[in-house]
Formats: sequence, structure tokens, C-alpha cells
Amino acid sequence: MIGAGPGPPTRTLWALLTAILILAAPPRPGPAAAQEHEARSSQGTRQFGGLHRTYHLYVPAGLDGNRPVPLVIVLHGGGGTGAGMEQLTRGGLNRLADRDGFIVAYPDGLDRHWNDGRGIQAYRAHREDVDDVGFITALVEHIGRTVPLDRGRVYAAGISNGGLMSFRLAREATTRIAAIAPVAIAMSEQIARMRAPQRPVPVVLIAGTDDPLVPWGGGEIGFAGRQKVGRVLSVAETVRHWVVHNQCPPSPAVATEPDRDPHDGTRVRREAYSPCRDGSEVVLYAVLGGGHTWPGGAQYLPARVIGRTSRDIDANTVIWEFFKRHAMR
Repeated sequence: MIGAGPGPPTRTLWALLTAILILAAPPRPGPAAAQEHEARSSQGTRQFGGLHRTYHLYVPAGLDGNRPVPLVIVLHGGGGTGAGMEQLTRGGLNRLADRDGFIVAYPDGLDRHWNDGRGIQAYRAHREDVDDVGFITALVEHIGRTVPLDRGRVYAAGISNGGLMSFRLAREATTRIAAIAPVAIAMSEQIARMRAPQRPVPVVLIAGTDDPLVPWGGGEIGFAGRQKVGRVLSVAETVRHWVVHNQCPPSPAVATEPDRDPHDGTRVRREAYSPCRDGSEVVLYAVLGGGHTWPGGAQYLPARVIGRTSRDIDANTVIWEFFKRHAMR
């Protein structure tokens, strides 16, 4: 998902794995559900930075056109697409948008990758230093010209490469993004060295202790025996970084989530640092035994490849309930 590219000897195998990553998706809904979904969804294109950029937008039916609404930007992993991200989440954020009245945007990275600030050369978005921060903020402006947005409630969530991109947005678009929710990732060493945001940024982080691609304890990103594509802090160091920045209490409130699926091979520990400056928070959902996955989402590859998907929490609900508590004023 993050895009751990191969060296020449393994290129064919990696191409096959990438194809599986892109194509893997849960079963599609029946005809009636699909028609209802399509009626509320649209594909869009924009020119930005001399490039043709695309996105998918979910707007619930019946929104009050005169009331500003929140926007959740959901960023796919390396090798993925916005439409694939919608499938990975099983449409869970769309259903929450129906219930609570917000918009969901699923943009597409250039050649299926985001320039997340790792400073690597493996993918075009990185090699050409594509301005993805600019693209995403321009997309917010574009959406806001057609649907009234609550500009204090624009949020970014993402998995893997998309999670790294959400960390970058917290750094470089801090006046536009109210809170972030990275999943299956820790913060890269390069992003950690960037200039700190001028305001506290609420962060909810969901990470698996047995992720085979992004090491829980920090270090090089990549599957064993394959080319490495950057380095991350440990999950603990990532959390500590934001706890210090947001001026949170040094010790969290710790709770274990209910074991809703005793057969999924995971348990979830919640560590909440609060209250922090200006009402911000830092919350970690540590998925014990979890892999490079979206809890409650599709098991897009076998567990022996990407690790287990926890069913004890639903990442969509966790993320939206966190975002609801935080607005930028």
C-alpha cells in the first residue's frame, strides 16, 4: 500500500503484487444499493500544476444547500486509487456522511502515489516533487465553490502513503486542515524535521503492532527482502512528537476496546492524551496483532502478506467520531 518498489530481480513479482493491491476490493453492493450510491457520487477532474488530476466526491442526498458542512479528505495508499480507497473502507465513511451530513472526497495521487515528503526517488510523484499539498488545498477550494463548506471542519485521513500525506498536510496546510487520522503508518523522519505547525493539530493514529511493511518500532519501510522506500519514526516516537507539540499531558488514559471478534487475532488498546492546548487531543489506537490494514475494512490481501485486519473497531467510525470533536476556529 505504501509503495515499496522492487529492485530489478523482483520487478515482475512486485508488478503482480501491485496489481493485486490495486484490484483487491470487497464484493460490490447489489443493483439497488449501487444505483443509490452512484446517484450521490461523482467523478471529477482538475488541472493543477500543469497536470491532469482526478478525484471522486461523495455528497449525501438532502444536504441543506445553505448550511456549511464538514469535508473529510480520504487518501489512498501507494499503488491505490480514490475509488479503491472507497472500497477498502467498505463505504463506511459514506454511510456516516449520510447520517451526519458531511462530504467525503477521495482524490487520486499521481500515478497512484502521493508526494508525502519522504524525499525518495522511487515514484514519479516524488521524483518530480509534485505539489500534492497544493493540489489538495486547491481541491478543497474547488469543492467549496459548489457546496458550502465549514472551513473550520476540513479533515484529512489516509492509509500508508496516504497517511504520510496527511502528516504532511498537518505540517504544510495547518491553516486548512483541522485534524488528521493516519492509518497503518508512523511519521516519516523527513516530516518530523519539517517546521512545526503554528497551531496544535488533533491527531488520531491507528497502527498495527505486526505490520509487515511499516515497522512498529521504526526504521525502514518495505517488505522483507525488497527495496526500502524511506524511514519512519516508531509509533511511540510519533505519538510523543505530537503530544509535545500539542502540549498534552505526558501520560495517557489507557483502555482496552471490547473484543468484538474473538477470531480476528487482534485486540485494540486506546491511549488518549487529553486535554491538550486549545482543546486538541492525541489518540493512539494500537492494534495488537494487526497488520498493514484498515480496521473494519476489506482484507485486501491474505493475512500472510499484509497482516490481520481487526474487527474489534471500525476505523471509519473511530476517525469520524474523533473529527467531530475538533473544529478549527
